[in-house]
Amino acid sequence: MAKTAFLFPGQGAQHVGMGRDFYEAFPAAREIFDRAEAVSNLPIRSLCFEGPAEDLARTDHAQPCIFTVSAAMLACWDDLATPERRPRPDVCAGLSLGEYTALYVAGAMDLETGVNLVARRGELMQQAATARPSAMVALIGADESQAEALCAAAGEGQVLTPANFNCPGQIVLSGETDACRRAAERAEEFGARGATMLNVAGAFHSEIMAPAAAKFEKTLIEVNFRAPTLPVLANVDAQPYASAEAIRGKLLAQLTGAVRWQQSMEALLAGGATEFYEVGPGKVLAGLMRRIDRKTKVNPVHSRQALEELAGIHGEDVEKPPVQEKG
Repeated sequence: MAKTAFLFPGQGAQHVGMGRDFYEAFPAAREIFDRAEAVSNLPIRSLCFEGPAEDLARTDHAQPCIFTVSAAMLACWDDLATPERRPRPDVCAGLSLGEYTALYVAGAMDLETGVNLVARRGELMQQAATARPSAMVALIGADESQAEALCAAAGEGQVLTPANFNCPGQIVLSGETDACRRAAERAEEFGARGATMLNVAGAFHSEIMAPAAAKFEKTLIEVNFRAPTLPVLANVDAQPYASAEAIRGKLLAQLTGAVRWQQSMEALLAGGATEFYEVGPGKVLAGLMRRIDRKTKVNPVHSRQALEELAGIHGEDVEKPPVQEKG
């Protein structure tokens, strides 16, 4: 039987204006934004709709904003399409931050818990990045063994490790700033076609984030997660969560461990997933899938227009909600 997979983007997918078309058209989106602002005490609407871009890109802002926008888009999908016609996920996955959205969709936590968690996570990651100069560098054309050999050679006693296995030929390294620069300079010696230093706050998914993980554990202990109602693949091992008890440990491991996105998508394909939807700002995950399996299309649900087109594809004859008047 064909399976439907919902995918959720992580940090880096944000852009000024994201979610505004949904907010202005759908009461369901306004409710999600209102609830998220109330629990986080952050100006999420202003950050998403007006920026400026450098404020939105801050780790402690981008994470709750992206989570909120993705949740709002899902709520609007329910409003626009009749329940029996709207695609329902059989399995979910999210890249880094997106894993929290996937767990929310699978019923492991409610909206308020999700917003609280990602806001705290972003705050702690920002602190860890500020406390220790660090960076990330994207390798083009290297495989896992080549990336690991480069880390061993360029680390020179500093932190340097593979952090994201995004797709064939795209691996991101995390580490101390000087180590990342050395890796960028020596990348071609180890089989990469090139390397690019990334504009990020610090070395995510590495031991640089250990202080954040230690503090975040105290937050996670207070959360009573529920067993997911459908499979959610974890970033750290590309395997579905087996129970509610497994959630805390895997989310902690994700902070300092590598994101195995390519392996997660390969696992979904091997498990029979044939219909994919990326719900959230941007189309990053659709682009990665083209590199993982060219035959597989990911339908982006990133704008009101895209959502309405999908509703038409599925034969919906719906009355579109009016755009809210400004003023």
